[in-house]
Amino acid sequence: DGPYNSSSSYGEYDGSSRRRKGEPEQPNHVILMTIINPAYPITVDVIHTIAQPYGNVLRIVIFKKNGVQCMVEYETVDSATRARDALQGADIYSGCCTLRVEYAKPAKLNVYRNDSESWDFTNSASMEQKPQTAGSSRPPLLQEPRFGEQMHPSGGGLNGQMGGGPHRSSGGLFNSPGGGMVDRYGGGGGGGGGSGGGGAMDLDNWDDRRGGGRDRRYNSRYSNNGMSNGGQRGGLGTAGLAGAAPFMGGSGGPQNTMSGMGGPAPGLPQQGAVLMVYSLNKDRMNSDKLFNMLCLYGNVVRIKFLKTKEGCAMVQMGDALAVERAIGNLNNTMFFGSKMQLGYSKQAFLADVQQPYDLPDGTPSFKDYMGNKNNRFINPEQASKNRIQPPSKILHFFNTPPSISESAMREVFIEEDVTPPKGMKLFQSKTDRSSSGLLEFSDMSESLEALVCCNHARIPNPTSRFPFIMKLCFSSSRTLQTKMDRMDKNDEEDDEKME
Repeated sequence: DGPYNSSSSYGEYDGSSRRRKGEPEQPNHVILMTIINPAYPITVDVIHTIAQPYGNVLRIVIFKKNGVQCMVEYETVDSATRARDALQGADIYSGCCTLRVEYAKPAKLNVYRNDSESWDFTNSASMEQKPQTAGSSRPPLLQEPRFGEQMHPSGGGLNGQMGGGPHRSSGGLFNSPGGGMVDRYGGGGGGGGGSGGGGAMDLDNWDDRRGGGRDRRYNSRYSNNGMSNGGQRGGLGTAGLAGAAPFMGGSGGPQNTMSGMGGPAPGLPQQGAVLMVYSLNKDRMNSDKLFNMLCLYGNVVRIKFLKTKEGCAMVQMGDALAVERAIGNLNNTMFFGSKMQLGYSKQAFLADVQQPYDLPDGTPSFKDYMGNKNNRFINPEQASKNRIQPPSKILHFFNTPPSISESAMREVFIEEDVTPPKGMKLFQSKTDRSSSGLLEFSDMSESLEALVCCNHARIPNPTSRFPFIMKLCFSSSRTLQTKMDRMDKNDEEDDEKME
């Protein structure tokens, strides 16, 4: 068999890499992994992290036509055999993402681009790739979930010490979704990504959904993710991978001597992190606008509008707590003439949609926000800067041009066909790199409409060709008419810390 073209991983996989029924298995340095019950995203980063302990990985290709499959090319047959024997039947995450591993037929994988679904580790320097995020030179950190807020990793270990083996049902290879190496393609990896300091963006890191800026103070009510102490599942022992806190709780591993995060707090649903959204204005809402609102309460992974039920959408959030926060703060809110209702979905995750239909405004009905830098809970440090607030008629804005005028600010909202603010307060800043302040609207519906349309809006930078990406969130301030109160001072102090 000749080399395998990685373009098949984007919808053209024809099954030629798998043996026919009854065909004997021939040892090969390329293995085929089939992921059963893929409840969480499977990326090159995840596969490399579980594959590299068994030998030098040369190339990885992921397929998503018939479920989720991937091929891993090792340098030697012995390495492939070790991986095949060790990983067969293992769970990447506890209770899901189970691996079926066999030898593949191709002798070599051809990879033409390095991204989340294919990677050539022998030729990384010469291939186009997204810029690495700040902090990406750190060693691998399985303790930091890609989407979640667990802050007390423990367990796992070397040579099976304080960690379960890959075949034990008590724990997966990772015990929190998204754990793995620092994301080498620029999205949401342990500690990487996230919004930077205020000011204009670098062109390589900017597109219409990304921006610089800063995030709000994270409410201490959610600082421990609402979890109680409980048993720590063991991680992968013989591979030497560090374990992490279980995502949705569980029993202790074989040598359960370290306590960790337990199951979800009482009242949290067990079925996953998918949010149901009903009664949206179908002519005014799309995926990006829904993202602009929900990103205030947790990471947004995927958004899918339902073709058979207009004005309804499903949203995969980063964890169940993000769903709870969104429902608790946004349910039954009125904007664009519709009362939005939120609820829990029984689905554990949203699968990729290969051919989404167009919404009334021409945008796709499905969008993947995995790795989007406008997510505000990418790592514990970033999550700690968010202040969870219900909707109000006062919006806090930041990462805008220095000394932006009220007329220029009003024009941003007018261009998006929403009612502009009736008042504006600009905070004093010790730096001239960016500005921040408060915007007052007539009522909560107007502020919601402004936020969904103008959060992450591009504002021209008079001193650079790179625009500012304005960030919005709800404020606890009641009015702009009084002297700066304590909350205003806190807002201003937080902004200065991020400069």
